[in-house]
Amino acid sequence: MKIYPVIMAGGSGTRFWPLSRRNRPKQFLALAGDAPLLAATVGRLPPLARPKDTFVVCGPRHAAAARRMVAQLPKENFIIEPCARNTAPCVGLAAIHVAAKDPKGVIAMLPADHHIGRPEAFRDAVAAAAQLAEAGSIATIGIRPSRPETGYGYLKLGPRLAARAKGRKRLVAHKVERFVEKPDVVTAARYLADGSYLWNSGIFVFRADVILDEIRRAMPVLGEQLEAIRRTLGTPAYARTLKRVFPDCPSISIDYGVMEKSARISVVPAEFGWSDVGSFAALSDVRVTDDLGNVAEGDALVIDGRNNVVLAGKDRPIAVIGLDDVIVVDSGDALLVCRRDRAQDVRKAVEELGRRGREELL
Repeated sequence: MKIYPVIMAGGSGTRFWPLSRRNRPKQFLALAGDAPLLAATVGRLPPLARPKDTFVVCGPRHAAAARRMVAQLPKENFIIEPCARNTAPCVGLAAIHVAAKDPKGVIAMLPADHHIGRPEAFRDAVAAAAQLAEAGSIATIGIRPSRPETGYGYLKLGPRLAARAKGRKRLVAHKVERFVEKPDVVTAARYLADGSYLWNSGIFVFRADVILDEIRRAMPVLGEQLEAIRRTLGTPAYARTLKRVFPDCPSISIDYGVMEKSARISVVPAEFGWSDVGSFAALSDVRVTDDLGNVAEGDALVIDGRNNVVLAGKDRPIAVIGLDDVIVVDSGDALLVCRRDRAQDVRKAVEELGRRGREELL
């Protein structure tokens, strides 16, 4: 089976300010290893999928940088969105491009900014999901939870199915009973104890024709807009049609717009060292920590403190003394200090800087 990975690389990464900026968002940063997250995402795909079958979706601001970073992909495999419109239009746009090459082609939609600790187990899970997708299902990969996490959405497992990837380990699959919003800590603890809930990884695998059918059913306006764009693929009218139509597409996630309304959803439970690297607080999951749980990098020093994330810049040392659960990040021209449990609120600083007209820091 041929698999067409499509990597969604259009995010802004505001929760990683001041390291992440408009011209260098999260997916272009080496947050979880030596390679930038986008390059690592592409690099873990072979031998499951070939570079010539792999696509990247991003905006015009980042297209040149993305092409340089993953130069092994053909230039025509970079799909450029005129503007950000969330993941439902992104998925639909990618699907019409893949369908033009292979109408029943199996697409693996992958976020560009996740960390995978065990790539081989990841490829096994995607291969199993692709077997389900080839038969007409929309398959997702659910992560077995290891803690009562409140920052992730969940999937409720339904009846059990079976999935096998040729030549690989046999994996179990289930129907998805329902999608569940991010819970509070009490509910998350109940989900963990229940055992029938998985973290929603945001990874989906489906045939091009199937997802386009589901978009037309669940979001008919978007379906019509995608059809208008599809009719111009491969013609001189494509660029101007995309520029005219795409900004009017509804800005909604594929989860809300399509997946939560579909009866075709199945899930492959998996464990492969996954993290969505959602904020600075997640770095302790993907970087080396000391015996007290501190991440201290660059010229950083932590004394009598636990569970801190301290990232020093090139120009000056940072010392954190007698504090627990704080984040300190120095980018040279800006300094972030916050409590670890407020890491999700870093985007509020970006919004306030925008209101103050500090464009040079965004």
